[in-house]
Amino acid sequence: MTRLGPRTLRTRLTVGLVTLLAVSCAAVGLAAVVELNGFLTQRLDEQLTQVGTRFPESLEHDGRLPHDRDDHDGDEQGDTRRVATGTFGARLLNGEVTHKGLIRSGDPAADLDVDLTARDAERLARVPADGRPHTVDLSALDDYRVVASPGRDGDVLLVGLPLEPVQATVHRLELVAGVVFGLALVVTGVAGACWVRWSLRPLSRVAATATRVSELPLASGEVALPPRAPDTDPHGEVGQVATAFNRMLGHVEDALTKRHAVEERLRRFAADASHELRTPVASVRGHAELALLHPDPVPPEVTRALRRITAESARMGDMVDDLLLLARLDAGRPLERRPVDLTRLVLDAVTDARAAGPAHRWTLDLPEEPVTVPGDAHRLHQALANLLANARLHTPAGTKVTITLEADAEQATLSVHDDGPGVPEDVRPTVFERFTRAEHRRRADASGGGAGLGLSIVAAVTEAHGGSVELESRPGATTFTVILPTAP
Repeated sequence: MTRLGPRTLRTRLTVGLVTLLAVSCAAVGLAAVVELNGFLTQRLDEQLTQVGTRFPESLEHDGRLPHDRDDHDGDEQGDTRRVATGTFGARLLNGEVTHKGLIRSGDPAADLDVDLTARDAERLARVPADGRPHTVDLSALDDYRVVASPGRDGDVLLVGLPLEPVQATVHRLELVAGVVFGLALVVTGVAGACWVRWSLRPLSRVAATATRVSELPLASGEVALPPRAPDTDPHGEVGQVATAFNRMLGHVEDALTKRHAVEERLRRFAADASHELRTPVASVRGHAELALLHPDPVPPEVTRALRRITAESARMGDMVDDLLLLARLDAGRPLERRPVDLTRLVLDAVTDARAAGPAHRWTLDLPEEPVTVPGDAHRLHQALANLLANARLHTPAGTKVTITLEADAEQATLSVHDDGPGVPEDVRPTVFERFTRAEHRRRADASGGGAGLGLSIVAAVTEAHGGSVELESRPGATTFTVILPTAP
């Protein structure tokens, strides 16, 4: 599932900062536009109140009131002539528009006529005659603020002023606010990103140190941890994280040093013990074999005991040799690096396995051309022999074992597949560790039970050659895959 939104802390902080500023700018801009629109609309309503109904009354008499006289030109007549440009007036009788006019030049007597559609007339008829301003959308004149008042003749007089100046001013404010706030957001985004990046530099250095630590092989061997994260202000959150991280690295380094020391002591002990045990084990085996060659009659019980001593001492000798080999591989002693014909090793190992396990069915799948890898022929043969012995000893008679060898320009792949019962699920995670044995799959005779070192030798030899070994197992299909580099 893909995660949406910014992923890094730096991006999230910058986006959050810009988002908060955008919300604040939007709130300020919206409040300013609404307040300005209300203020200008209120001023327009006040102008409508001042205009009154004199202009729509004059429409019945060509722009003059019925009681206008020449000696009153300065007062009532003058009032109608001081009406603002764009003023609209109309007279309605029984819902029908009888007179209408629009002042375009500031003279009520000039250019009074205006074309209204039937829908405009219907909208004007729906304006309540309550003396309060209402907004009406006239298709011929756009939006108007209109006041309807009852006339003296049972008619309705309407006077209106255009909303275009108010809308133009509000739109101007919206444009200016949009441009200013947009520039502010861009500048804030760039400056905020730089500021957040500078503020999180100590945390980035901690992350870089943690990345270098995560790339180190910590499973075994001596480990040299990278330098600690730079010290920062311990009173800040980032400084506290850096201090805690450095303290944790110190503990990890101490633990790794102690673990390496313990591993070295165990390796030296295993190597020394294996080396020292070879002589007494060989001596016990030699004395037992010598006793079996004695010409005098020996009781059957003694003969059987001597044979068991010989077999167990031979088995113990093999175990000591295996432990000594593992100790040498753990110590990193270099192996031979000569061209090895892996195809020939497979043929020889399968021939030996067929002789030791004639009840199994052994099949080969080899390429036409020989496969050559650099390495130690003796150790590679030992690893392959252990894989085949594992398939022979831990599967019932009649099991089919298929050995497949493939190669390309970079690596050679050797797989040993059998259709036996499979490796127990609880054993699979530790199958390549030392002394791992599946007890209920072992044979009853002593020769069939190993010490649990065979597969660990396979893994150690493969890794010493720069390769890897894998296991895939389920009932009826078990495959051990060894991958070796073909180039030195």
